[in-house]
Amino acid sequence: MMRYVLPFIFFASPLLASEDIADQYPASALYSKPIEVIPHVWSAIGATAPPTYENTGHNNNLSFIVTGDGVIVVNGGAAYVLAQALHQEIKAITDQPVKLVINENGQGHAMLGNSYWSEFGVPILAHVDAAHEIAERGPFILENMKRYNRDKSEGTFIAPPTITFEDKHSIEMGSYTIEVLHLGPAHGPGDIQVWLPEQSLVIAGDMAFHQRMLPIFEDTIVYDWIETWETGFEALNATYVIPGHGTPTNMDQVRRYTRDYLVYLREKIGEHLDNGGDLAEAYYVDQSPYRHLDTFEELATRNAGRVYEQMEFE
Repeated sequence: MMRYVLPFIFFASPLLASEDIADQYPASALYSKPIEVIPHVWSAIGATAPPTYENTGHNNNLSFIVTGDGVIVVNGGAAYVLAQALHQEIKAITDQPVKLVINENGQGHAMLGNSYWSEFGVPILAHVDAAHEIAERGPFILENMKRYNRDKSEGTFIAPPTITFEDKHSIEMGSYTIEVLHLGPAHGPGDIQVWLPEQSLVIAGDMAFHQRMLPIFEDTIVYDWIETWETGFEALNATYVIPGHGTPTNMDQVRRYTRDYLVYLREKIGEHLDNGGDLAEAYYVDQSPYRHLDTFEELATRNAGRVYEQMEFE
């Protein structure tokens, strides 16, 4: 099995992903310039902040693999202009054509940029649940993006996946074996992971967070997310992790701020329920060990309330 050393800059510099910096790459619509995580696997790291006009909605990671026989892109991006900017960066690195785009889920920052890639006839792969999410909520997601992105939303339209799968989709391209996996319910409908077994690298999508607080949505079942982590994601034993948001890291870090945070919050809400606490008080259970994370102020109380609602009748 091949092994690489992540550049020290990933761990030494806080500037690669921050909610405090509006834009790290003014020459591009991208929030930051793509970095080579391991040889031939690149990622443009998004802001660890909500989507804004300043970051063009690039608040997730847009990755690509240069296989030797074509490029595989992971995530369409939140707008046509972001996918176009990513393509410009790809063409500066390689003359290999983009042969596949993978959407990590059905959220806007994963799929709205499909509109750009669809104009080139590039196949777009997603889980069946993500495809359903795009079909059902795509117009609403697009309108929401237009509100914050204004003129930067020009050219963006809903382009659904052209290929779907349920559990696993295997790809052999160039010198790479790539497994696109749906390990089970996690952050949202159709969450997938892109696993490179020979490189021991996983593009984790929204299964894994570490620099920003993870959001718990209305349809996020925390108990199921923990189970999927423990029975599926942990078993990959990846050496390198490109999370859905934040700089490339390792399993220890994403475990600490994803699985361990979810377990911690359930324990705190469980204690609160045992003491007869109500929903109004549940919003303010102690989450201070995670206060340093980006988006804590936006998400901590909402997360606690949603976990309370899920656990109230367990």
